[in-house]
Order: sequence, then C-alpha cells, then structure tokens
Amino acid sequence: MPASEPLIPKHGGYRHLKSFQMAQLIYDVTVRFCDRHIEKRSRTHDQMVQAARSGVQNIAEGSQASGTSKKMELKLTNVARASLEELRLDYEDFLRQRGLPLLPPHHPALERFKAKRCASLDEVGAWLKEEQRRTRTSTDGQGQQPTSDPVGVSPCPSVSASAPSVSSPIATPALVANAALSLLNLCCYLLDRQIAAQAKAFEEEGGFTERLYRVRSANRRNKP
Repeated sequence: MPASEPLIPKHGGYRHLKSFQMAQLIYDVTVRFCDRHIEKRSRTHDQMVQAARSGVQNIAEGSQASGTSKKMELKLTNVARASLEELRLDYEDFLRQRGLPLLPPHHPALERFKAKRCASLDEVGAWLKEEQRRTRTSTDGQGQQPTSDPVGVSPCPSVSASAPSVSSPIATPALVANAALSLLNLCCYLLDRQIAAQAKAFEEEGGFTERLYRVRSANRRNKP
C-alpha cells in the first residue's frame, strides 16, 4: 500500500449515487401516492412512507459512515435494500387487494415511463398526464378522466387483476403504483450491485482497523 493512503478516505458522496437519487424519487412518489390512495390513519400508510424514507436515509447514512466503518456502510446499505423490498411488496399488495393490474415490464405504458428516465415528481406527473390523455382519446367517453393533480388523483374504478391489453384503460392509482414498482425494481437492482461491490472491497481491503495498521506501518517505515 502507498504511504499516502489516508486514514479516513473520501466518503459521504451519496448525493451522486444513482441509487440514492432513485430512492429519493421513490420516497417522493410514495408520500404523494399514500396521501391520495391510502387511508392516512392506517398503519399501511405509515409503514409505506417509513419504508420509503428508510431507503433514502440508510443509503445516506451508510455512505457517511464509510469513512470509519466499511462494515457499517455495508450493513446500512443492506437495511436500505430490505426497506425498499418491503415497500415493493406493499405496492404489489395494493394492486392485488383492489383487483388492479400488475403490469408486465414490457407493457407500453411502462416502456414509455422508463424511456422518460424521470428524475423528479413533476416528471412522473407529466408522464401520467400523457397516459391519461391516451386513455381519454382511446375510450368512448366511459373511461377515466384526467385531473389537474396527476400523481394524487381520486381513486378510479378497479379493473381486472389480469394484465390489460395495450388499448385497455388503466385506473390512475394502478398506473402510479406500477410506475413506483418500476422505479423500485431499478433501485433494488442498483443496491444489489452496490452491496456486492462494498462486500468485495471490504473483503479485499478490510475496514478501519486494517487501514489504521497500514497507515501506522507506513509512518514507521518512513521515519528517519
């Protein structure tokens, strides 16, 4: 190891992590979704919001802790991953219990959503408005009508639990829930890779104790 190895390396750059940015968007979408479609006094509302928040906070905390504890970084990143897995199940439960469709990844609406690469709640809302316009123009007047609040609209009638055809109208809560699931799938994938990279680095380089030993040894060798 070079003698210039710092005792406390650069750390805390979580705002530049794609996983953090994605988790933050998931949190924003979930807060709005729960306020509009989940009873505010219910335990589910609180659990979904807290799970989304946990994903964001633990990624940040793990990144900040990495300066002195790679073990803690790995642990907290895994906590974030587990929290988002819990949230993913909650969204799936929402769809199943209301007879709303869980869309396949290749569904045109989700393909359009992924192509947008949304980075903010406003961009998610813009995608949803476009989907609502598609619904309005493809129905005979009996389908759902768009509203001025794209991410937080009043619940629409449930549709069949089976995946709808390309031209079938999809209730707005189902669209938002499926969009959130699409974001969660990507974020969980990124966190899986992040955890694997952190585990490999920890295995090969050790943590703070090993680094302290290397720095001390280097300092002793460099003394005149």
